[in-house]
Amino acid sequence: MAVVSGFGYWSGQDVQVEFRPAPPHTGVVFVRRDLSPARRIPATVFNRVEIPRRTSLRAQGATVEMVEHVLAALAGLRIDNCEVWVDAVEMPGLDGSSQPFVAALDAAGVVEQAAERPYLIIRELTRLGDEQSWVEAHPPRQPGLSLMFRLDYGRRNPISRQTFHALITPDTFRRELAASRTFLLKSEAEWLRSQGLGLRAGTQDLLVFDENGLVDNELRFPNECARHKTLDLVGDLALSGCDLVGQVVAYRSGHKLNAELVNVLLRESGLGMTWRQSA
Repeated sequence: MAVVSGFGYWSGQDVQVEFRPAPPHTGVVFVRRDLSPARRIPATVFNRVEIPRRTSLRAQGATVEMVEHVLAALAGLRIDNCEVWVDAVEMPGLDGSSQPFVAALDAAGVVEQAAERPYLIIRELTRLGDEQSWVEAHPPRQPGLSLMFRLDYGRRNPISRQTFHALITPDTFRRELAASRTFLLKSEAEWLRSQGLGLRAGTQDLLVFDENGLVDNELRFPNECARHKTLDLVGDLALSGCDLVGQVVAYRSGHKLNAELVNVLLRESGLGMTWRQSA
């Protein structure tokens, strides 16, 4: 078992996350142990509910929010059977990345199970969105899932135009994505605080940009924002409940559009679903 503690960015509420091993074919399931009886919330796109700026799930009358960094850590490490026991609605923000979750999971270790896991091969081009933001799924050029994220908020935005591209494996996720952090503009942070949100989070808990650039912090990568959006994409694609094989290219895409792509791919997956070793 692996344990991570912190507080939710939005609510400011303390929360403890326990990663517990699960039998084959369980998938990833969040368990709200603070409720009586405990509620189980499978991490599938069919349980997704739309809440701005984060990925949230709801089942059995219970909700878990801001799950994308947890899901990214599990998917990035190729852990597909896991119960995530939590004692609050919102997952901890920590340093704004998946790195603390990855460190805890690596310390606990991963066990290969005597079962197979599903994977879905992208067979044809699928594009969703418009000129402002879009996401495309392409057939594979090589085994595995390749992701590219392009970020461009315009010349006047303090966040520079940037791109990140990688074949997603446990090694590349640990090295290239896990440590990339959540970001927002100072004006956005001030508005959220005026609404009573994010009162415990500061510039050391995530990346905040004003008109002059990054405030009271240092980048871990020159293109850290594009990397973090890619990390979010890994977490959102994990709601498919299987490994995707192909290429996904995104331009300014967010959680909602990412989930719409998952829905479309699952609807069109009749000829592409098969199985591989589980963990």
